[in-house]
Amino acid sequence: MTCTSCHSGIDHCHGTLVQHLAGGADCTDQGCTDADVVRHSLVIECESVEGGCGCIEPVYYEELLRAS
Repeated sequence: MTCTSCHSGIDHCHGTLVQHLAGGADCTDQGCTDADVVRHSLVIECESVEGGCGCIEPVYYEELLRAS
């Protein structure tokens, strides 16, 4: 099986783009050099990452302080 984008020569990435609530994005493909949304067919928010994401921990910590 061949990737249609690879076969067509379209610039793309096979990794998943993780968009952070604090801004910025990371790709699960270590060889990815461009975190542009259009290059990725799989895009998720960082809060969907199993185990959580470190970029949102300070927000939760501040919310806990206000709740106490």
